[in-house]
Amino acid sequence: MVAEIICVGTELLLGDILNGNAQFLAKELASLGIPHYYQTVVGDNPERIKQVLEIAVNRSQLLLFTGGLGPTPDDLTVQTIADFFGVPLIEKPEIIADIEQKFALRGRTMSKSNRKQALIPETADILPNRSGSAPGILWQPIPKVTVMTFPGVPAEMHLMWRETAVPYLKNGGWCSATIFSRTLKFWGIAESALAEKVESFLNLTNPTVAPYANHGQVKLRISARADSEVAAKKLIEPIEQQLQQITGLDCYGADSDTLPSTVGKLLLLAGETLSVAESCTGGGLGAMLTAVPGSSSYFWGGIISYDNRVKESLLGVNPQDLAEFGAVSQQVAKQMAAGVRARLNTSWGLSITGIAGPGGGTDAKPVGLVYIGLSGPDGETESFEYRFGDARGRDWIRHLSSCTALDRLRRQLLLVKT
Repeated sequence: MVAEIICVGTELLLGDILNGNAQFLAKELASLGIPHYYQTVVGDNPERIKQVLEIAVNRSQLLLFTGGLGPTPDDLTVQTIADFFGVPLIEKPEIIADIEQKFALRGRTMSKSNRKQALIPETADILPNRSGSAPGILWQPIPKVTVMTFPGVPAEMHLMWRETAVPYLKNGGWCSATIFSRTLKFWGIAESALAEKVESFLNLTNPTVAPYANHGQVKLRISARADSEVAAKKLIEPIEQQLQQITGLDCYGADSDTLPSTVGKLLLLAGETLSVAESCTGGGLGAMLTAVPGSSSYFWGGIISYDNRVKESLLGVNPQDLAEFGAVSQQVAKQMAAGVRARLNTSWGLSITGIAGPGGGTDAKPVGLVYIGLSGPDGETESFEYRFGDARGRDWIRHLSSCTALDRLRRQLLLVKT
């Protein structure tokens, strides 16, 4: 039995809204062991929704719709599904009573347009929406095809899924197995290079291993299908251990780990502290670090030294070096790292200086040139040069700079530890 996700909404096609509902449902289906091979996004157009249905009913047995359940004229999902299967809509008094009560609790009166949400196919069951006004339907319009509809509002859809859909699917025998995934995360290695390292694992069938990249990092997703999550984890564990051994320091964590959270754990483990000095990133590195709960235990603060006068007065950068080598140089990056470490009295000082663009680059120092400085507890200070290019713009360079700085510190902390 195969599921298919159908997301309705012209705003999705236009890119105005990120389609997080499809991602949520895909993960949920995997956790229940329900295979799904297709996802469709279609606009608020009855004829095109019917075309999608025509294809879906011939290849999938569980059709999950999100979106188009509201009270406005362009909310057409339920009406269109009913028309496709040739079943009339009927008004459910219990739905009207529920909507009226929810409006009353907010000190408001239900609009006439909301009565539309009380119309469901004659033979369908109500899929209750405890937190919103738009209920869904749970319906088997023809043999071997089950339709569920959910509103596009993520919080409402999540609650309806967990409270009603999941128990229904489990009780109905849909969940014959569990698909569990573990995602290893990497920084500082290209997807192609990582794929070459782990090539022998990419043809496994259970578990499977698949590489993919986003936001500058590379990931390896290990997925196993088994009778239970515990059994799936046991299949994954030896593969995960082998992959970590092969990839070494390039792997910085798994699943919910981030570079800032991994660096934080290492600093806490070592009983050490960190301060940062930023130029081209303008506080982005500090923002990443402070986004981690409890980061005040190891991150003491930073200095945004955008102007050279701040580099000189607060970080102690030599004005002669600024004049001779420029603000974007190994010499200045080292002095920034050492200066912030000394000024804030931390174990480690981490600095970034570079040319984020779009202007300011030269042949000798192009946009995307970045220097990262690192000063450690022993007083040794290093700097590292990176050339990120200018193809993806200023924000991308700033993001890569901050992540790469954290990765450089992570690697050094691990080397010191060993």
